[in-house]
Amino acid sequence: MSAWIMLSSWRGMLVFAFVFFVSISARAEATNLTSLANLFIGTASGANGGSGGNAFPGAAVPHAMAKVGIDVSTAPRQAGYISDNSSITGISLMHDEGTGGNTNGGYGIFPLFPLKNCTFESCPVGIGARAALRAAGADAATPGYFTTKFVNNIQIETTSTRRAGLIRFTFPDSEQNHIVVDLAHDLGRSFSGGSIAITSDGRVELSGSYGTDNYTAYACYDFTPPSSLSPQPIVKFGTFKSDSVSNTSSITVTPSDNSSISLSFPFTSSVSKIEAGGLLSFNASSITARFGVSFISSSQACANAEEEVPDWDFDGIREASRSSWETVLERVLVDVEKENTTVVELLYSSLYRASLVPANMTGENPYWTSESPFFDALFCSWDTFRTVHPLLSILSPVEWGGIVSSYVDGWRHTGYIPECRANTKNGYVQGGSDGMPILGDFAVKYGSRAQDLGVSTDSLYQALVDTAENTPPDWYRGDLCFLLFSVHADRNASTVGRQNTAWKTFGYIPTDWDDPSGSTGLATREASRAYEYALGDFAVRQAALALGKSSEDVALYANRSMNFVNMWDPNVTSDGFSGFAQRRFPNGTFALSPPDACSPVDPTPHSCARGDDNDTGFYESSSWEMSFFAPHSVATLIRLMGGTDTFINRVNHYFDKPYFQAGNEPSFNIPWIYHYANRPDLSVLRVRQVVFKSFNTGIGGIPGNDDSGAMASLLVFHLLGLYPVVASKQFLIGSPFVSSFTLVNDFLGTQTRFIVNGFDEATVTANPPNGSRLFVKSVVINGVQSDSLCVIDFDDVIGGGEIVLEVDGDAEAAQTRGCGSTGLPDSLETGGFAG
Repeated sequence: MSAWIMLSSWRGMLVFAFVFFVSISARAEATNLTSLANLFIGTASGANGGSGGNAFPGAAVPHAMAKVGIDVSTAPRQAGYISDNSSITGISLMHDEGTGGNTNGGYGIFPLFPLKNCTFESCPVGIGARAALRAAGADAATPGYFTTKFVNNIQIETTSTRRAGLIRFTFPDSEQNHIVVDLAHDLGRSFSGGSIAITSDGRVELSGSYGTDNYTAYACYDFTPPSSLSPQPIVKFGTFKSDSVSNTSSITVTPSDNSSISLSFPFTSSVSKIEAGGLLSFNASSITARFGVSFISSSQACANAEEEVPDWDFDGIREASRSSWETVLERVLVDVEKENTTVVELLYSSLYRASLVPANMTGENPYWTSESPFFDALFCSWDTFRTVHPLLSILSPVEWGGIVSSYVDGWRHTGYIPECRANTKNGYVQGGSDGMPILGDFAVKYGSRAQDLGVSTDSLYQALVDTAENTPPDWYRGDLCFLLFSVHADRNASTVGRQNTAWKTFGYIPTDWDDPSGSTGLATREASRAYEYALGDFAVRQAALALGKSSEDVALYANRSMNFVNMWDPNVTSDGFSGFAQRRFPNGTFALSPPDACSPVDPTPHSCARGDDNDTGFYESSSWEMSFFAPHSVATLIRLMGGTDTFINRVNHYFDKPYFQAGNEPSFNIPWIYHYANRPDLSVLRVRQVVFKSFNTGIGGIPGNDDSGAMASLLVFHLLGLYPVVASKQFLIGSPFVSSFTLVNDFLGTQTRFIVNGFDEATVTANPPNGSRLFVKSVVINGVQSDSLCVIDFDDVIGGGEIVLEVDGDAEAAQTRGCGSTGLPDSLETGGFAG
């Protein structure tokens, strides 16, 4: 058992904390918060302009490795599932949550499929031949459980643990029922080698190589339950494979004539289109498969199943999974009978999705042996640093400590903080090295308690410094693990990290410049990368302060964090506003990109993705949008844009045009940015608009990809009237969508109750009526009046006690009082974040 798992199993179990959490659970038990989570929000298809939230509605426990759900035949299907009438091709063991990228999807490995009314040798085992429709309205899911039914009345049910689980098939009758175990198909149809072995006792062991980076995964199925359960006799078993690689649809099923049978396909550098797998036949109307997954070996997958699902108790596993989710959801408590039902459903559904990833794969690291935890599906730090990790910091520091330790351990073994690891492989660097704000955030908030959370602050700080100072051989693509540890390595080593040689030489990221050191990368996104590099350096500065490092370090990274101003071209105008972020050549001149390029109203479509055709300088954003991104020194942006009044007009125009993209991470903080211009009243109104125009409880209820819980966490903050300032202890104060809520911290054992005096239900709408009580008039923290109406400290948010927000409906008075006499949020330029 890893040190971190042991640590998290007893931490917080002091008598006080135990009694506290028992009392919380007792109050929540009657409500059953898991019943309020709608797992189908964001499962609409992303095809033909659809919302494409890519949410995963299958069975999983919090931060699970195993995410079990159905896979459909049509794309896009990033999470395997979409809410339409697509045929099912299987139910598989691992899935992503809310990601973009490959529209065919990742994972979807080792799917099972039930068949009836066929003889063993003639069963339609191929993926196209077996695909079948679901019955209308058959899909149902609650945290830890998923079920659906085919039009032929075969029902599928599944529940799971961290690395294992159970899949149950219920057939209309008990004759000629079969289960396909598919080796050669994942969602991406990327099989490039593997094996399957079946024994007469009902054990199936599998290995397979999949994906563009040829990750290797393993699984174990058991089809013979303990004697205490109803038997499901295996009457025949065997394998199937295509007759030839040129005619893959012609498939032969070969029954076993002894105690075992197997197939093996050597690794190939290209994708194999072969059909292959196993087939088992039963004389039973109910067939349960126990499964385990692993990235180490099939024997470890079997051991995982035996450890986590020893007695095959479907209802027990389902209840344990539900209970684990209840523990997560009850970290935010509201009066569900009193509050707006839509807000309650959005809140608990979002809290659910926010804890699906990253995936706790401790014990499954195929690359190095370590006492530290191993988390995967860091998908990607660019998506999650803004909202997912700040939410974990409030509610789940024990889990967060394990995740942060995994980031630090990644640096320890590769030299750089991980950025976008998935399928155990490092992915593309989207912008900066955005694990840096995450580590800086942890240092600021829990640096003094880091040892108790299993995090070495010395290692954490060195990881930040190394990532800030050193330039890797390739600062775009991370494949060091691929070369060092994969038997299929076939390209040069590279790592994650930043283009630091350029950053330190010029104070910006130049366009058309070759690094004399030979370091390479995709030389695009120069302007947006500079803004993210600046924030990363701010995170190092904040960590240096929090951890008592030298004043020289503090000054170095503070100064470097202000280098985003070097991308500012004051001479560029758009829609009557002057000054925008732009690309810049090594000689200091600017390279013009239209500020509306890659915005929703771009008149000349541009590419703002990662490709080498990106000639705008921005990643998944426009200059109109990215020019607002300096959360550590918004006062600088206000100055550059011409002062407070112009800044407010410019933000208003950004939304009205509209340049705003609700589903785009660089837009997340902008509805709140009026706070920095002393106008929290405008932020409050804008957040109401964004929530009710962009989110809902339907299958299209997410404005774009959920992005590994980034959108879910954002919505939680909007609804609670708080917004995090990354790598700091500051939270912006808004107007909650509920009359009260309680935040529960799983490490400190504290509960902090927020009460909104004068809460007005009429404000829970996109356009609150004039005079409705919406604007924060006072903030009282444990009986003490706060000087600020705009910011609250992290220690107060998690510290326990009572925070009372008084609201009124006088818009004119709200404008006049602003943030209060000394209440503006911090900016580095004006002396903020002093430590």
